[in-house]
Amino acid sequence: MAKSQAYQRIRAEVIRLVGLIPKGRFTTYGSIAVHMNVVPRHVASVLSKLSDVEAAELPWHRVLSADAQISPRMDSELKSTQRQRLEAEGLSFDAEGKVQNADLHFHVVGIRRNIRWDSPAGV
Repeated sequence: MAKSQAYQRIRAEVIRLVGLIPKGRFTTYGSIAVHMNVVPRHVASVLSKLSDVEAAELPWHRVLSADAQISPRMDSELKSTQRQRLEAEGLSFDAEGKVQNADLHFHVVGIRRNIRWDSPAGV
């Protein structure tokens, strides 16, 4: 079944924004969602359905839960991959699994945009 035009637009924007997160930084599903005027679950859904090619090229590992932790819902193998990639970029985790000095590594996506994803003009 084909996805809606709104879904395709949201998906493209999530991928674009994640691609802009600099090495050694992270943001959250919620931060991207607020900027896009969607719910965090939309962002997580897009990232969970990346193709193998997209997953290899996109820095998806730089998107974390609101508490600066790797999502507890993620597959254990992906959690391990995500943590290894973040650590390779200079991020470290405390005993609870939270990014240490999170404020120093947080990437601000931007302010909330009042987008209507179901409208062709996006307004």
